[in-house]
Amino acid sequence: MAQANTNRTAAAPAAAAGQTGQYLTFVLGAETFAIGIMAIKEIIEYASLTEVPMMPTYVRGVINLRGIIVPIFDLRARFGMGLTTPTKMHVVIIVATGTRTIGLLVDTVSDIISVDPKAIRPVPEMGLPTDDQFLDGLVALEDRMVTLVSLAGLFGRQAALPDPRAAGETETAKAA
Repeated sequence: MAQANTNRTAAAPAAAAGQTGQYLTFVLGAETFAIGIMAIKEIIEYASLTEVPMMPTYVRGVINLRGIIVPIFDLRARFGMGLTTPTKMHVVIIVATGTRTIGLLVDTVSDIISVDPKAIRPVPEMGLPTDDQFLDGLVALEDRMVTLVSLAGLFGRQAALPDPRAAGETETAKAA
């Protein structure tokens, strides 16, 4: 059974110190998500990228950002919401997590919110086979609920999700 994620220090060092943290909110479909502002390097327009063979569906490809090769992750696909069909309205949030630079393909960015650490609620137990390693918590604002994304949980080496395309291959291999 999954347990609620109580480690807030990975995504919110300010919150761990009891200080108000700032988060950039962004939209995927009708849902609002947020990441700690200190992890964000820049926000760029979605542009053409180079696909890399044998990658999971949520890895859209790579871009050359001033000499740095940056993988672009489709957060819709990563969260099981289907692949994004990018338009000129979509943006890529460039983040630094550990020693890695990563691009997050999102529908739009919204605003910056300040969050008191006491306002962050744990992700409720859903009884699903996966845990909440990708989430740091939930924040109820006046007009919406915001889900705090854990970059460490999402992109840590141990957090790799199996590619849904490979599920059939895995089952076939087990049957053989």
